Amino acid sequence: MAKLIVHQDKIPDPQKLIALCPFGAMEEQDGKVVIGSGCRMCRMCVKKGPQGAVEYIEEEEGPKIDKSAWKGIVVYVDHVDGDIHPVTYELIGKARELAGVTKEPVYALFMGQGISEKSRELLHYGTDQVYVYDEPELARFQIEPYTAVFEDFIRKVRPSTVLVGATTVGRQLAPRVAARMKTGLTADCTVLEMNADTDLSQIRPAFGGNIMAHIKTPNHRPQMATVRYKVMNAPERMEEVSGEIVPCKISREKLGSHVEVLDIVRKEKEKFIENADVLVVAGRGVKKAEDLDMLRELAGLLGGQLACTRPLAEAGWLDAKYQIGLSGRTVRPKLMITVGVSGAIQFVAGMNHADHIFAVNKDPKAPVFKTAHYCLVGDLYEIIPRLIEKLKGKRGA
Repeated sequence: MAKLIVHQDKIPDPQKLIALCPFGAMEEQDGKVVIGSGCRMCRMCVKKGPQGAVEYIEEEEGPKIDKSAWKGIVVYVDHVDGDIHPVTYELIGKARELAGVTKEPVYALFMGQGISEKSRELLHYGTDQVYVYDEPELARFQIEPYTAVFEDFIRKVRPSTVLVGATTVGRQLAPRVAARMKTGLTADCTVLEMNADTDLSQIRPAFGGNIMAHIKTPNHRPQMATVRYKVMNAPERMEEVSGEIVPCKISREKLGSHVEVLDIVRKEKEKFIENADVLVVAGRGVKKAEDLDMLRELAGLLGGQLACTRPLAEAGWLDAKYQIGLSGRTVRPKLMITVGVSGAIQFVAGMNHADHIFAVNKDPKAPVFKTAHYCLVGDLYEIIPRLIEKLKGKRGA
């Protein structure tokens, strides 16, 4: 960890030094130049400032961890009443790929009530061991007992890496577990790579998607990362079973909770864009909210759903649950048609794994054309009605 030290006695003109900072992170307080939280460690003040006025120091790293004491990659099994969320299988597939580099085992951590039999399904996906905590107190997700179980597992098994789906539950659970273990957590990773020394390279978009941050946790274990649904590839289910089920016990005192669940009201089932095979995506090129009916009709003819980019969701034209991108949903349809979408990196990060991407945009230099497999340059108000008519004609035939 690096830091900058300001030597006040070597600054002849504080304002000239302050003016050098491109991020405006320096200011004068009580006659002294101080560096604020806006500093990006560009070291412009060191290079261009008065000789010796600002000193850059690379701090010594803390004590090294014994990496040999931590082995294995564990996937948290996200579920509701034993129905396993598909992101779990995607993460098991990625865990197997990562474990192939270091020859480590792949674990699954399954906690709930009445799940012992359902846990066997995980053995069809190549997990070496499924650790099962089957207790009445774990019937429904509650942050305190679930965190206690996760901590108990980590302290007993000592996995090197922990992977959690970025679901509603995972986004609550992973940070709390990381805090308990005093380790790092990288959220919404899009790429995971394993080094031979068991250090996990966690890659994710940062600064609004303008750069890809490459994050490592070399001095702490376990390494923790969350991954959105539809980002990784799920492995094929194998007929044969490998691995074993490991029943686990935890002290009942640790399963207490300060939150009492009074009632559970089931929502009506919704069609989520993450599960759609066909998506028609509306972008800023759509002029009026009423014009979405045209795209909705196209989606219906193709047996798909309508989605949108962030500007349309912020304008209230569609609900936020239909938004694709870093601040929306990650999708992986078989067919995606983007209409009037420019293709900002924040949007592309949420859809670039689609099997077939058709882009319609009147700007031949639109960034979306770099990602699309098929590009149509033209006015969407001319192209889409003609496409709808052709589809209707085929249906009539």
